[in-house]
Amino acid sequence: MLSILLSCFILIPVLIGWGKIMHYLFRPSINGLSGKIFSGILGISIIFSILAFFVPLNLFVEIPTVLTGLFFFFKDSLYKECNCFSKKDLIILISISGTISFCGSFYPFILDHFGYYVPTINWLTEFGMVKGISNLDLTLGQMSVWHIFQAGFSNFSDPFLRMNSVLLIVYVLYIIEHRSWIQVCFLPVLLLFSQSPSPDLPVIVFSLVILNEILKGNRSTDSLFLFSAFVFIIKPTMMWLPVLSFLYSILIVKAKITKLFPGFAIVLLLFIKNMYTFGYPVFPISFPDLGISWKPNPQILKTSSQFAIQKTYDMQYSYEEIRNFSTADYIKNWLFLDGIKAKINILFAGSLIIFIVFTIIKKKTIITLICISVIIKSILVLLFSAQYRFFIDAFFVIFFVLFAHYFNRKKSIVIFSFLSLMVIGFLTTPHILQTYLPSFRPGTFMGKFEMKQLYKPSVYHYHKFQTYKIGNLVFNVSKKYPYNFDTQLPAISESYVYSNIKAGIFPQPADERNMRKGFFWKKLSPKEKSEAEKVMHSIKNTYQQNR
Repeated sequence: MLSILLSCFILIPVLIGWGKIMHYLFRPSINGLSGKIFSGILGISIIFSILAFFVPLNLFVEIPTVLTGLFFFFKDSLYKECNCFSKKDLIILISISGTISFCGSFYPFILDHFGYYVPTINWLTEFGMVKGISNLDLTLGQMSVWHIFQAGFSNFSDPFLRMNSVLLIVYVLYIIEHRSWIQVCFLPVLLLFSQSPSPDLPVIVFSLVILNEILKGNRSTDSLFLFSAFVFIIKPTMMWLPVLSFLYSILIVKAKITKLFPGFAIVLLLFIKNMYTFGYPVFPISFPDLGISWKPNPQILKTSSQFAIQKTYDMQYSYEEIRNFSTADYIKNWLFLDGIKAKINILFAGSLIIFIVFTIIKKKTIITLICISVIIKSILVLLFSAQYRFFIDAFFVIFFVLFAHYFNRKKSIVIFSFLSLMVIGFLTTPHILQTYLPSFRPGTFMGKFEMKQLYKPSVYHYHKFQTYKIGNLVFNVSKKYPYNFDTQLPAISESYVYSNIKAGIFPQPADERNMRKGFFWKKLSPKEKSEAEKVMHSIKNTYQQNR
């Protein structure tokens, strides 16, 4: 907890300083200290994303970044802006910040933390962006810009990867500065994302901030579209936000299309990054095929696509069963899955219908544009992989638009206090959640409260792995554990080892002595098939998890 607050004291001034630098280049769209911090996050993320093509995001990147931010923070006396809060505002800020720091100090429990977030950050800090990394582990081909941003500060400023907690505190600062009290009600839910470097939290926070600015009539369309594009490159399932910003800029503000070019430029950066790490412009879609030599094997992509379809139905049906669904079966079986996900799906469908009806009744252009944007996003998500984690942001948007005028400071603080106590209760006594909500799978991975959390966030250490070799690739596989959050690089998850061998291929380094040069896949020779069979036999008999 104290470590998170210490990170805030380092990172927030750094981000304010970088925000000032960004304001020299672009007209600020968000006023106040929080606006400078958001601009700083955007600027540093873009710089780190470019640097990661050439160098690892280690101390040699972090130290100059921190010193530069601090230099502008003190040079321009930006610290004086911290004195503009009333006593009541300071009490709210300190109280909620303490709650966030406490909740952020618990053990991570989101599964992607172990299989995707931390492995990605490890690769970025040790090697930078690696060409064709998706051949080694398809999941790593995503390399979210949020993880690139976090990797650059993970050496000493944020060694426990609690940047999401820092961002939540900045979000509280924005709420107080802009008196958008309904957003306080969202904080208890977002506390569940504060222990991991999940990109879900920043995209929800930034989308709500931009939505609030649009509803207030902010006419800085160049900056708003730039921030919207930034949210999109963090997580492309947030495509509704740049769609909304674009429609708002063109149809309401009547801005020139040229003002939106900076936003289009960073979307282009996303495509370039994805082609470098994955081989296609948008992860995990294998279209268009530009003939890039390090793109993943088609069979691996097909298997991944089938798995995504099964995940839509919470793995309760086989791929063959889903293929044989009628249109009515697709809808009915998705709405009536066993467990909590069915309730989330029904709530989503119901919320969308209510929002459409509300939009028709209100007949306001801006609400109509928001509704159209959310519907476009919902259709695309439902077509590709209708997992609740891909549309959870829609709940926040719909609730915000429907009830923004009904919440003042007092109501919001009362709701926050009540819901936060519930969240803290679940985090400190996870067996309650595990007993009464067994279908909420992440609940089974929640660790218990420990006193050391009061000064240092809880983190898992495993570091047990076995080394193998197939062809020219020497790689590590975690022992008796399916993920590689704490495994020496290069590491491959056991599931991808099996998938590759089953497809008759295996990743190989472009240069055995330099992992930065990337990976490609090749067909196994008879000798390599023999090596692969020995590896599979070893894993199955010694390390494979009960599935």
